[in-house]
Amino acid sequence: MAVETPRVESSGRSTALLPAVDRAAFATAFAVRLRRHGLTVGSPAVETFTKALAACAPDSITRLYWSARISLVNRHSEIGIFDTVFAQVFGEATLAVDPHARRTPLAKTSGHADDAGTGPGQPEHGPDDDPLPWSTLPDPVSRTDTSDGGIVIALRSPSPRSGTPDVPFEHLDDMQLAQLGSWLRKAAPHWPTRRSRRRVNDHRGRTIDLRETLHRARRTGWEPAHLARHRPRDKPRRVVLLADVSQSMHAQATVYLHLMRALAVETHTEVFAFGTTLTRLTTVLRHRCAGQAVDHASELVTDRFGGTRIATNLRALLSGPHADLTRGAIVLIASDGWDSDPPEELARAMARLRRRAHRVLWLNPRAGARGFSPRVAAMAAALPYCDALLPAGTLESLGAAITVITGTATR
Repeated sequence: MAVETPRVESSGRSTALLPAVDRAAFATAFAVRLRRHGLTVGSPAVETFTKALAACAPDSITRLYWSARISLVNRHSEIGIFDTVFAQVFGEATLAVDPHARRTPLAKTSGHADDAGTGPGQPEHGPDDDPLPWSTLPDPVSRTDTSDGGIVIALRSPSPRSGTPDVPFEHLDDMQLAQLGSWLRKAAPHWPTRRSRRRVNDHRGRTIDLRETLHRARRTGWEPAHLARHRPRDKPRRVVLLADVSQSMHAQATVYLHLMRALAVETHTEVFAFGTTLTRLTTVLRHRCAGQAVDHASELVTDRFGGTRIATNLRALLSGPHADLTRGAIVLIASDGWDSDPPEELARAMARLRRRAHRVLWLNPRAGARGFSPRVAAMAAALPYCDALLPAGTLESLGAAITVITGTATR
């Protein structure tokens, strides 16, 4: 655990010197301050100090001093610098240490060293010294409330990272959308594979490679002393993504465009956008700049934020020049299921797609809502031909959908 749990005496008073302190952050901040004063402190020393705080939680200033000094100081000449910095941080505490251990005693000391309840006061630091992370508690202690002699905890600084796993797509800002592509590329490093007709040499293979065996026999008087074996080689299984960019998908369209770009750049994926017509965006979205790729794709999709004709676009894909892309592929359809075509036509198109594809997954941004039921006529007609209906309305649900895709059977 990175946070200390304070021990409590029978009287009810905490005996931990630094309760609820993140040990790694505290050790790193203290090492940074030592470096600023000329002390050489490496990363292994910081790690040792963190482990020392975990193994022996300091219940007094004396124990904290020796844990830090043994872990962070390697030369006798650096003891003076260490004592000066330690006094600046814990200037209101008394260290009852061996007087022969250092040349000069610590300055600014008062009180008693073995008083477990006495801790350092507000740390003194100059303009170049950042305050140490005294606590990770949600409610920091007020600086003016020092009647109990406890530790004065500095306010925590806000984190530069924003947590958006459960935020709906319509509430994401431009910066979060720009980071989405990188997040998705890291979330899906491995995609499903399929067995190809090509073979690769492998001593664990079940089939004997006659050509390689005869080639090796040339070195042994044409006696096949060493049998060469091979096995079928796996290749990435193609993924075909069809994203709905109609008016009903206005909140999710931009996010799905970033998803399409991440898949097109990092995996063996063909991406299409559809509203009333079908538009192939694989080549456009492979641009090295995410912003320019999405902008160019938005200009190329002329029917964006219009109507929806899912059945018509599926027939166009299965009958067009890119029909072979769906053979043996994992087909993802990202849509809310609102369709202006008759449900019977969508059912026939989905049945034809299901016979050709390896798996068909439907990503519905509204499937994660409480009480959701696929009662829309088009969604109800397409559902019997889908292997799975996955929610995709937040980053967390989209990451779960990516996990389902990567967990698809390889054969």
